[in-house]
Amino acid sequence: MNIYLLLMGVTSSLSAIAQDSIPAVIKGRLNADINNETSGLAASSVNKGSLYIHNDSGDTSRFFLIGKDGTLKAIYTFKANPLMKNGVTDCEDIAVSRGPKGKRYVYIGDIGDNSAKRKYITVYRIKEPKLKLPDKVLAGQVNADPLYLKYPDGPRDAETLMVDPVEKLFYIISKREDSVSVYTAPLLFKPNDTATLTKRCTLFFEGANNGKWISGGSISGDGSQVLVKSYLNVFYWKRKNKEPLWQLLMTPPLKMPYKVEQQGEAIGFATGGNGYYTISEGMHPEVYYYEIK
Repeated sequence: MNIYLLLMGVTSSLSAIAQDSIPAVIKGRLNADINNETSGLAASSVNKGSLYIHNDSGDTSRFFLIGKDGTLKAIYTFKANPLMKNGVTDCEDIAVSRGPKGKRYVYIGDIGDNSAKRKYITVYRIKEPKLKLPDKVLAGQVNADPLYLKYPDGPRDAETLMVDPVEKLFYIISKREDSVSVYTAPLLFKPNDTATLTKRCTLFFEGANNGKWISGGSISGDGSQVLVKSYLNVFYWKRKNKEPLWQLLMTPPLKMPYKVEQQGEAIGFATGGNGYYTISEGMHPEVYYYEIK
């Protein structure tokens, strides 16, 4: 299924909106040199006022807890694939949602595949850690349950992993295609399960690569709001009922405020869904916040 979203102003230029008029609030900057390729972002549900982030390809199997001001609070490592040098291939997105027995989990998507040749991608499920020493940087080991996923139509590069708490599904959106594809997989799984993703639809976004390539996404904690971003735009959908999310994505979105970043890939709803954060790759990038009105 295809739908052509008629989006005005999605071009290789920044936007028709003046960049200095965009209501972006700078909460701070990432202060740690190790946070230099931030690709995913999710608000913590048990560490109030904190965010999870991670680096993409080249980093090891780890993720970070930061304050909204960008201050590093914790480094969490997890056991991944022992046959790989870094344990992971290319972690591109992160989400926080409920899982088995209603507990809160962090989900990390090792889903990047620039050359589109991986036979399987992996999603790691980690019980959300509670920070006990907020005044010092914690380094800790956490357990991770892997889910191995295969595309039904051949390997794809993807940078968007979302969790829908309504349907209890993972959502993955491919990146570097003229029309990106939307896939789902069951949220509940047993450790080391293998599953084939279900292709739901394709979405077309106008513009050059920076405008149509999808680099991140987020679903609010109650499942009522969805954000999907390219390098130039942030798109927003509001769920009216409990319709399947992929059907909602096939309707025209709103274009939300976004101050174009150097290489902005990370986006995540704030706790409560009243706004969203974005962070770019690079050394000491800004932590931007946008209120949803």
